[in-house]
Amino acid sequence: MKKLIERIPPFFRNFYFLSTIFFLVWLSFIDSNDLFMQARLSSKKAELKSTRAFYEERILQVKNDQAALNSNPDLLEKMAREKYLMKKPNEDLFIVVKED
Repeated sequence: MKKLIERIPPFFRNFYFLSTIFFLVWLSFIDSNDLFMQARLSSKKAELKSTRAFYEERILQVKNDQAALNSNPDLLEKMAREKYLMKKPNEDLFIVVKED
């Protein structure tokens, strides 16, 4: 056993070298915030950034629609009839659906 230990170069038997290797292995594989978790969190962050960009664009579009509807009552009636299928009490509503 001593011969085996003596065959290892002194640099690799150094306490600081062994401590550093142990610390790196601990951080890389054993810790709760290991490399795999960091990679998953990084991909999740990128996904959330793209989702945020989508919703910011959508919010801007809705604000523009709101401003247009508040300024034009004819547009408000048109959107209510087309999008929400609203009608006046004495009207009949017919929905035409295009088939592929």
